[in-house]
Amino acid sequence: MKATFLTIIFFWIGNSWAQQIGNSDFENWDNLGSNQEEPTNWSSFKTATGSFSAFASKQVERSTAIRSGATGNYCARIWSKSTLGIMANGVLTTGRMNMGSSSLSSPDNFNYTLLGDAAFSESITMAPDSIVFWAKYAALPTEKAGMHAFIHDQFSVQDPLNSASVPFIVAEADLQFSPTGGNWQRFSVPFVYTANTGLAPKYILLTFTTNHIPGGGSANDEVWIDDVELVYNTNHLQVDLPTTIQIYLDDQNRLRIEGIDEAEKIEVYSLNGQLYKQMTVGQILGATFETGYYLIRCAGSNMKLFFP
Repeated sequence: MKATFLTIIFFWIGNSWAQQIGNSDFENWDNLGSNQEEPTNWSSFKTATGSFSAFASKQVERSTAIRSGATGNYCARIWSKSTLGIMANGVLTTGRMNMGSSSLSSPDNFNYTLLGDAAFSESITMAPDSIVFWAKYAALPTEKAGMHAFIHDQFSVQDPLNSASVPFIVAEADLQFSPTGGNWQRFSVPFVYTANTGLAPKYILLTFTTNHIPGGGSANDEVWIDDVELVYNTNHLQVDLPTTIQIYLDDQNRLRIEGIDEAEKIEVYSLNGQLYKQMTVGQILGATFETGYYLIRCAGSNMKLFFP
């Protein structure tokens, strides 16, 4: 009995079906025009937790300063602010901010996924290859803004990472980018998958900041952000193969493959590129895998599969 189909090959899957971050074009906003204004599905200082959250100021707003060719009418603008000599970087995250200390480098200041609250967490069950976004950055030439993303399993992961978060990280994408000279620029950043086994993508914690160093930069540094996209470059087996290939798990979660010669060589890799298994199709039939995503290389092509 075919209990669970993983992939039925012979068609191209584009990004039209792929999971994306909610309100990634920043067209929808909550509390628009007020001191509590934030883009829907994103958060900043005004919804932060922590003992110093009462001192938070508004550092994000809706902007019409979009680029030519943008998908909508608005983007998000974040900026830094200096208060009593303390430089607060502009921050926007899919999680929630925690302001636990007046010392900006303190481990009590972090962003985190709040499990069970859709307003401060972003669910994802697929494995993107990269993240793309458009940004415009105004600051001194020596400064660098930041984009940081963690894909993680069922755990309230925080950024910067603490020791409790590390075992639950599936993949990471990180970018520090320089001022863009008043122009919009497209950035594409690959996800680097970890060697952590037995994990599955459950959430993505994504953060943009006006400076990659806490407290770095100058007052009124600005970053405009728009059209964030997760890219899935899933390559399926060639469409000119003579038969439809089916890969599925039976009712005991054993691997089954149909429609290809059992003498065909097959290689299985973890998503960080480590070789997991190398054998023929006939030898791998009935195998069980640890929970997670794997790259299957067979018949000259690659495909990405998830094993529960």
